Amino acid sequence: MNQFNNPKLTNNAKSLRKGMTKEERHLWYDFLKALPVTVHRQKVIGSYIVDFYIAKQKLVIELDGSQHYEADGVKKDIERDDYLQSQGLTILRYSNADINLRFQDVCRDIWCHLLIEE
Repeated sequence: MNQFNNPKLTNNAKSLRKGMTKEERHLWYDFLKALPVTVHRQKVIGSYIVDFYIAKQKLVIELDGSQHYEADGVKKDIERDDYLQSQGLTILRYSNADINLRFQDVCRDIWCHLLIEE
């Protein structure tokens, strides 16, 4: 099986693409969609579905709601990040508050990571 494809999660990923959070929609439609690289939404990687994935730069972008700051969420994110990093991926995490209050800073940070990786 391709390490970046898990057929068992494909239907779930499709549903998540259709039901993006308002922060995911904002980042997608107001920044990521216009980038000069291919950005995948709700991409299956191994046993995980990441919010956004840029294969050319091996870059994962995650938007974190409040559940990510609870003890169980923090633990799951550490395990997830460890796996993704073991696959050679870089993970950028932003809170929903970052998207809502510092959108231009988030966009600038993502852009800087794209430039670094080229």
